[in-house]
Amino acid sequence: MAIDDAFPNDKQQMMESINRFMSDSVPHNRELGLSVVDLGAAEATVRLPYSEKLVGNPETGVLHGGAVTTLIDATCGIAVFMKMARMARIATLDLRIDYLHPATPGKELLAHAECYKLTRAVAFVRALAHHGDAENPVASAQGTFIIVED
Repeated sequence: MAIDDAFPNDKQQMMESINRFMSDSVPHNRELGLSVVDLGAAEATVRLPYSEKLVGNPETGVLHGGAVTTLIDATCGIAVFMKMARMARIATLDLRIDYLHPATPGKELLAHAECYKLTRAVAFVRALAHHGDAENPVASAQGTFIIVED
């Protein structure tokens, strides 16, 4: 699927297209079960379902930090796409994540990201990962993404 096909006019169709693109283009996202659940003009919300195969410590049942990092990175990238007026390839330049407390075992995790600044070559994004209450985040993040012109 071409990246240009990821942005139909209807929000529901757009989410379905981005989910297909995300799954087809990045098999790791598919394996984690990531799915877009909401989109805005410069923002995205993505869901990571809880799975025992993603547990970092079997004694606690807490999700591995790598799964949380992938969730946040993917969500930030989608927020950048939502901010851009035209499609272009992007890549993560820097992603700083502060883990505020462990994810609760058995609960899905949501990440919400906002692309708050876009220049010709770099996008700036902030994000929170939480269990449905953004006032009690599991992690907060700040990132930059390079915009690659073809």
